[in-house]
Amino acid sequence: MSHSLLRKWGVLGVVLFSLMGGEFSYAAKKPARAPVARKANPEELLNDIYKELATHDLGAAQRKADALVEAYPNFRLGHLIRGDILLMHTRAVTDLGAAVPAGSEAKLADLRREAAVRLQAERPAPTLLPRALLQMRKDQRHALIVDAKHSRLYLYENTGDGLRLMQDFYVSQGKLGINKLKEGDMRTPVGVYYLIGRLPGVKLPDMYGKGALPLDYPNDWDKVNGRSGSGIWVHGTPPETFSRPPLSTDGCVVVSNDDLNFLTRTVEIGKTPILIGDQVEFVSREQLEKDLRQAASLVETWRRDVENRDDASLKSLYSARFKSAADEDINTWLDKNRYIPSAKKISVTVSDPSFFRQPSQEEVIVSNFTQQIVIGKFRHAVRKKQYWAKEGKNWKIVAESNVS
Repeated sequence: MSHSLLRKWGVLGVVLFSLMGGEFSYAAKKPARAPVARKANPEELLNDIYKELATHDLGAAQRKADALVEAYPNFRLGHLIRGDILLMHTRAVTDLGAAVPAGSEAKLADLRREAAVRLQAERPAPTLLPRALLQMRKDQRHALIVDAKHSRLYLYENTGDGLRLMQDFYVSQGKLGINKLKEGDMRTPVGVYYLIGRLPGVKLPDMYGKGALPLDYPNDWDKVNGRSGSGIWVHGTPPETFSRPPLSTDGCVVVSNDDLNFLTRTVEIGKTPILIGDQVEFVSREQLEKDLRQAASLVETWRRDVENRDDASLKSLYSARFKSAADEDINTWLDKNRYIPSAKKISVTVSDPSFFRQPSQEEVIVSNFTQQIVIGKFRHAVRKKQYWAKEGKNWKIVAESNVS
C-alpha cells in the first residue's frame, strides 16, 4: 500500500485496508515520545496506535500497544493489535489478526468486527443535537441514546444552556440485533425507556460484571404492539473480559466495567431516559425546535379538547388500536378519565412537559406532562404519558397512562 494512500486515508484506512486483505509493512523509526503514564481511555489509545502506524512509526505504535495491554490486560482487541505490530517487525502483515494461530477463526471474526465498529465511531459536530431529545424536564439531568447501528451509546447532560454531549461509549447488543419482539429472541428492544434501578455486581453472576441498570421494558408502546420479554439491562462484562463483540448479548446493552461504573455514578434512577434505536439522527437546533413545536402542538390540541369537553374531537385524536396500560379500549379509558361530567366549565393546564422522538423507523413521539384539572373548588393533578404514532399523515395517541 502506498504511503500517499495511507496519509490520505489516515487511521480508518489502515484498519479497513487490512480487513479487506491488503498488505502493509513498516520500517521502525527512531523512538519519538513515550506513552502517557495515565490510564487513558482504551479507544483513544487504539486511535493513537493507528495514527502511529499511518505515519509508519512502528516503534511508537508498539510502545503505545504495550501501554494499552498493560493498562487493560483483559482487552483482547488490544492484545490482537499488539501481536500484529510485533509481527510487523519481521514481515508484512496481510490481515488484522495475522499473529493469531489457526483454529480461532470465530473469535478472530468477532474481534475484527469490534475493531471496525470502534474505529468508525464518530462524534457528532458540536452544532448538531440528537433529534430524539426534543425537550427534557429541568430535573432530568442526563439522557442516554443507544445508536444500535453503530454500537454506540451517547451520554448527554441537560444544562441551563441546553444539551451537552458528555461522553460516548462502545456497546454490545443482542446477538440477532434489535427490534425485540418476545422473550428469548436474542434482540435488543427499540424505544424510549427509563433506568429504574441499580443492581450491584456482588449480588449478580460474574457475567454481569460490576453491576446492572435495569430498563422499564416493555413500555406501553411495546405492549400495544404485542412485544413481550423482560430483564433488559445495561450491564458490565465478566472480570476476565474487557469488552464483548458488537452482537453478543441476549438482548441487553453491555458496556465495559469502567464505563458502567461511570454511568452508575452519573445517572438518576427513575429520571434518566435511555433511547434505543437504529435511526439516531443529529440535527440542527432549528430542526429540533421545529420538531418540538409539533410535539407540543399535539398535546395542546388534546388539552384544548379535554377542557372544551369536545368528546368527538377528543376521541378522534386516539388511534383505533389504542390500549391503556390496563388493556382498556378508548371508550373505557375516556370514560374513566372524565371528571365531573355535569360541570359546565373546567380548566385544564399542562406543565413540566418532556418530549422524545423514538430513534427508529417507526415515527413515535413520547410525551410526558402533568395535567391539572380545576372545576370550582375541585382540583386534581396527574402525571400523564402519551405515545403518539404517525398513521398516514396524522398523529394519533396509541397508548396513554397515568403515572405516579
